[in-house]
Parts: sequence; C-alpha cells; structure tokens
Amino acid sequence: MNSPFQSITDVFKAEYHVNFSVERPDGSVVLTLSNDKGVAVKRFISAEQWRDPEKLQRFIMSVKLGLAIEKGEVTPDLLANMSNPVQVLNG
Repeated sequence: MNSPFQSITDVFKAEYHVNFSVERPDGSVVLTLSNDKGVAVKRFISAEQWRDPEKLQRFIMSVKLGLAIEKGEVTPDLLANMSNPVQVLNG
C-alpha cells in the first residue's frame, strides 16, 4: 500500500505540482497544489486525517470537489463518482 502522501500525489500529479510541508510537531502538514498559473489549493491536513484511510479518502474527495467547483466542472457524474472510494483514489 502507498503512503498517504503518495496516494494524494498520485491523484493530483497529472494536473498539479504536489508539495507537502510540515506545519506542526504533531504531524500536521500543508498540501499545496500548483500549476503554471500559481497555487490552486493550499489545504491543512491533520495527522488524524492522513493516518486514517477513510478520513484520507474524504480529504481527497473534498479537494477534488473544491477544484471542480473552481473550474466550473461540477456535474452529476462527478458527484456520483465522489461517493466511490476506489474512484477517488484512482483519479
């Protein structure tokens, strides 16, 4: 199984540069997704979120949904796919 950080990277690497930075000694990190236009997303991930596979999946879904909203790409199909954890982790 991939690390949680590799799982996140795998989902977003096709469209974004993925960067993680340590924020606190408790294991919390910041995810930054950027492209040629600049920073697209900067999100805090608690240690609890990245250590728990279910919470990690929800985090990834949340980021994907936020990006889709920003791009104006929210469709019923996208929302249906968001409820499928396998789809989320496989992009």
